[in-house]
Amino acid sequence: QVRLVETGGGLVQAGESLRLSCAASGSIFSINTMAWHRQPPGKQRELVAYITSGGTTTYKDSVKGRFTISRDNAKNTVYLQMNSLKPEDTAVYYCYSIIDGRQYWGQGTQVTVSS
Repeated sequence: QVRLVETGGGLVQAGESLRLSCAASGSIFSINTMAWHRQPPGKQRELVAYITSGGTTTYKDSVKGRFTISRDNAKNTVYLQMNSLKPEDTAVYYCYSIIDGRQYWGQGTQVTVSS
């Protein structure tokens, strides 16, 4: 059974940084897209960034220049480096991946940015 497990969330002050990690485990043949979504309090889940198997990246406009998504294919892991965090980045962050043609979500990790 494939699982995605996120780590790295927490409480920080505005302007600080956090790095999220998401490791895929289980019976895996190939991983296509890996991505991070987030759900702010009282709002819908939204795409933050994704990275293809070839390394092409795409970002939500509000995080461009502050967040960086990367992946380590040998470790089946995707990362989200978040710099210059703002209170509006407060959300539950979810890892998402397409693995062997199926979609998987992590359980979510809370990121809280205080002003």
